[in-house]
Amino acid sequence: MQFVFRDPPPRSVHRLQSAGLHPLLARLLAARGVDEPAQAQPRLGALLPPSLLLHADSAARVLADAIARGQRMCIVADYDCDGATACAVALRGLRMLGADVDYLVPNRFTTGYGLSPAVVDLVARHARGAPHWIITVDNGIASVDGVARAHELGMRVLITDHHLPGAQLPAADVIVNPNQPGCAFPSKSLAGVGVMFYVLLALRAELRERGAFAAASQPRLDSLLDLVALGTVADVVRLDANNRLLVAEGLRRMREGRMQAGVRALFGACGREPGHAGTFDLGFALGPRINAAGRLADMTVGIECLSTDDAERALQLAQGLDAINRERRGIEQRMREQAQEALASLQARDGAAQRASICLYAPDWHEGVVGIVAGRLKEHHHRPVFVFAPGSDGQLRGSGRSIPGFHLRDALDLVSKQEPGLLLRFGGHAAAAGCSIAAGGFERFDEAFERVARAWLSPDLLQRRLEVDGELEAQWFDVEIAALLQQQVWGQGFAPPLFASDIEVVQQSQFGNGHLRARVRSAGPGGGATRELVAWNRSEFLPARARVAWRLESNTWQGRSSARMVLEAVEQA
Repeated sequence: MQFVFRDPPPRSVHRLQSAGLHPLLARLLAARGVDEPAQAQPRLGALLPPSLLLHADSAARVLADAIARGQRMCIVADYDCDGATACAVALRGLRMLGADVDYLVPNRFTTGYGLSPAVVDLVARHARGAPHWIITVDNGIASVDGVARAHELGMRVLITDHHLPGAQLPAADVIVNPNQPGCAFPSKSLAGVGVMFYVLLALRAELRERGAFAAASQPRLDSLLDLVALGTVADVVRLDANNRLLVAEGLRRMREGRMQAGVRALFGACGREPGHAGTFDLGFALGPRINAAGRLADMTVGIECLSTDDAERALQLAQGLDAINRERRGIEQRMREQAQEALASLQARDGAAQRASICLYAPDWHEGVVGIVAGRLKEHHHRPVFVFAPGSDGQLRGSGRSIPGFHLRDALDLVSKQEPGLLLRFGGHAAAAGCSIAAGGFERFDEAFERVARAWLSPDLLQRRLEVDGELEAQWFDVEIAALLQQQVWGQGFAPPLFASDIEVVQQSQFGNGHLRARVRSAGPGGGATRELVAWNRSEFLPARARVAWRLESNTWQGRSSARMVLEAVEQA
């Protein structure tokens, strides 16, 4: 682990500070490419227009026609938080605009991902009969066979997705995806929920043109931005300027108390205060509770929580999601411990530490949790990781996470070409992807994936580097600065502040289930006052002197708030 210090452009820092930003915030934002004061405090008026998103206008026209004719629609969602929020946004928004719409979400363990022919058959057997339109959210761009099956059964298909397309696009009636060929939309990082929100904006404009309502009385789609923010952060898409604007507006609504009943209930279920909502709450508290439903149970629970207006029902559903998430944490901990034991055994046997990738499988692992375990291993070992578990159909389900410089989906594409027939299905992004292989194919996959990793990854790329923001001035180590930083939008591609310090450990002890608490002070001349430092999920003690990367956090205990350091990494020589 090596720390790399960010170097903010002095002119940008001066420009932001002159506009009234706090000196620390000006430095942090400038180091992340923010150059103008308007970029530091984005407002909805700066949102990229729907007219730039390819086929959003066509989607608006066919949906407006369907509404005028009273045609029924069915949303087919994905089973993660992005898919659940996109489904809730679609249900709420389309109903606001006069549509007759319901939904179906595939089951991870029975029907699999996306608009498969099996899912289309389920839609066609709906109690009210087959709908006129199937609308996918956060999936569909790879559903060639599913779209064909829908057309066979007389249903039309609108795909809204953000995943990278394959060599063949499905023959859907309309496709809205910023990553499809020919789309010049500047924000390629829209989450699935963001794409659906844009379709609703285009539909509202189309209906307004048709005289469905006056501009002054049009439905307020900005009421959906809490859901858009939640799905965008939870899906870990890059927070470019447009995504940061969407998230900032959603967080602003939460802090003002204007949110869906289910979002409010989720804050309550995880013991967090929406009045101080930040991206950390969405990514590490609310998002995992929604995701847990898709990993272990049925995402219908998550979608119902986000789409109900009944506060009591929302609370019951949120508490159920919290219970599922606790179960998920237990399964994850067991799998992580087993994975670490397997890696230690491989290292002792044949020097697995020198490998460029990590691939693991165990017959008793849970297919709904493999992605989380892959992510933890990737963070710890700084290698591309694939973790497999048995699927309900006898195949092996693999989920992968990758490091910068190694495009995971492209790697799977190359594996599929080098080893024909090995990958039964695959898809994903640069940083995260999934695949299915036959029950006996793990060793073959392991060898093929390692070959690609060795060919693509240099020793330099396998050296983990962590960008840090330098030292935090002593006068800014307080709860007010912690609150100021929490109010900003941080995330993928717009990393939260990490400060670097040379410390001397005065006292340290373990607490809870594998956590560390310490009193530390500056290792420089004079030392200064001691500070509290906590290290989550770290059982080993810190060396007496170390250079550490940490984030500033406000901690409240027995009614008193204080600033503390939260350890992120220890630099290694």
